[in-house]
Amino acid sequence: MANDPTDKQMPALAKLATLEEKKMADGDYASSEEYLPGSDGVTLHEFKTLRHVSDRHPYHAWLVVIVEFAERWTYYGTTNVFSNYIRAGLPPGSTTGAVVDPAHRADGVAGALGMGQQKSFAIRTFNTFWVYFTPIIGGIIADTMLGRYKTIMLSSFICLAGHIILVGSASPPSLAHPQGALGGLIVSILIMGLGAGFIKSNVSPMLGEQYSFSRLRKETLDTGEVVIISPNVTLQSAYMYYYAAINFGALGAISASFLARDHGYWAAYLVPTCLFLIVPIVLAVGKKGYVTTPPRGSVLLDCLRVIKMASKGRWSINPARTYRNFKAPDFWDSAKPSYYTDADRPAKLHWDDEFVGEVGRTIQACLVLLYFPIFWLCYSQIDGNLATVAAGMRLDGSPNDLIQNLNPLTLIIFIPIFDKLIYPGMRKLGWNFTPIKRIFVGFLTVGLAMVYAAVLQHFIYAKSPCHDNLPSECETLEEYPNPAPINVWVVSGPYILVGIAEIFASITSLEYAFTKAPKRMKSVVTAFAQFQSALSAALNFALTSLNVENRFTWLFGSFAVAAWITGFVFFWSFFKLDQQEAELNQIGLGERRGYDDEKPPVIETGA
Repeated sequence: MANDPTDKQMPALAKLATLEEKKMADGDYASSEEYLPGSDGVTLHEFKTLRHVSDRHPYHAWLVVIVEFAERWTYYGTTNVFSNYIRAGLPPGSTTGAVVDPAHRADGVAGALGMGQQKSFAIRTFNTFWVYFTPIIGGIIADTMLGRYKTIMLSSFICLAGHIILVGSASPPSLAHPQGALGGLIVSILIMGLGAGFIKSNVSPMLGEQYSFSRLRKETLDTGEVVIISPNVTLQSAYMYYYAAINFGALGAISASFLARDHGYWAAYLVPTCLFLIVPIVLAVGKKGYVTTPPRGSVLLDCLRVIKMASKGRWSINPARTYRNFKAPDFWDSAKPSYYTDADRPAKLHWDDEFVGEVGRTIQACLVLLYFPIFWLCYSQIDGNLATVAAGMRLDGSPNDLIQNLNPLTLIIFIPIFDKLIYPGMRKLGWNFTPIKRIFVGFLTVGLAMVYAAVLQHFIYAKSPCHDNLPSECETLEEYPNPAPINVWVVSGPYILVGIAEIFASITSLEYAFTKAPKRMKSVVTAFAQFQSALSAALNFALTSLNVENRFTWLFGSFAVAAWITGFVFFWSFFKLDQQEAELNQIGLGERRGYDDEKPPVIETGA
């Protein structure tokens, strides 16, 4: 065997190294004055001492952001009013779900199907599961068959069909037969979820692809300061604004709340359906300029082959020994072409050493992402249960489901602050606020949001005129809401804290999934990151019996404890990985051999 004895003596990360990193470890790049591989004349000393800043954002990256904005406006403009639409019945005298009595419009709640809190929760939870399960399918199709651009374009028409069905199911003739309207809602959820899921797994990596040619380089600012233009900082900034676009889109729910209350649900669903037409139009406008990666049908099979080859002979009936074998520094060696001579190299091994490194890095990234279901479990409370909390408070003219928009507003306000002030300030002070650290802080913050919600719910129970721990159902003799004497905007705390937690954790997960995935698996790995929301929804669905209003205080408090415990376990588990962030990001950069049938690797422009 053509084993490299020097390679076996390296620390654990070296098994993932690029060709250039191996040279650096062997001494070829030992001097701090040598240029870093994959950079434009940046030395190791400069990399460590100069401030890192973001590059400029290309035009076609902004087009991708616009696509996500329009798709998210449509999604949130429909789903954010699902809670009242399903839970509450038609208001007195209404055929559309609108509050028709002007005297009670300020404190009235729109409704349609009258299925109650538990059924509303179950349907909304299924919708969340479906929307975050389908990205896995969309990611596989894009990475192995159609490519990202074609998958998104096809999915936009599927999604549009689902929205049209939803508008029809919310029309007055349909709402006159609640069971039929419910059936239309379920069909629309299935179709919209399929289209939206396929889009979700591909828009995020398509954004990252627009920065494919960015390299580490030096630049002198107008102030005279020499800085490093960093691809990783650029991607961090890009995903911050991408997430801001998501939340600008989420503000579509503001108009939906008022449209539902004042004009009915068919109108509330029609507006986002029309806005969705922006998606295929913008995609078509930028078609010739998008940077795209062509699909490779075998990439998923190749990943499985790499894992199979590396794990061969590593299994043991002793779990502790199996664990040690899988953590061994030379674990990935037997899957690398350099491990073999030309005579004994397996015929199916047609990738390069760097692809093996990318697979190893992807496995690590997926392990990081597996902690997110608990985070999304806490997030899910602002997506439904806190709307029920708000329904039991004094509205003073604000629809109860309007409050949910505090979450996207928080993100829109704070994302520029983090991108322009907080994160650059940390870098200037030399604080390396790595993805692992950001995610850890996100878990702590979302736990704090749940504590706030639990305490608030306790006071609402105590102040409700009905004193039955069901304040959202408390009514006057005229069958209008009789809320607790607490202004609804007091519930803003959890929405704001969850928004800040998303900046730390959720945005970072998108960035992490893109930067750690192989070039031709970025949709699949992004879909895996989003699949954690589906796992969270499945877990939430199992807790349906506990998602009732009279148990909210206990529920919110339990989620807070779960988030904090998960956060500390997460940071302890990945502390060493956190120290290797810079090395991980270098895998696959610089000189590499590529697949046997592609020399050199090609990134195509256009679709």
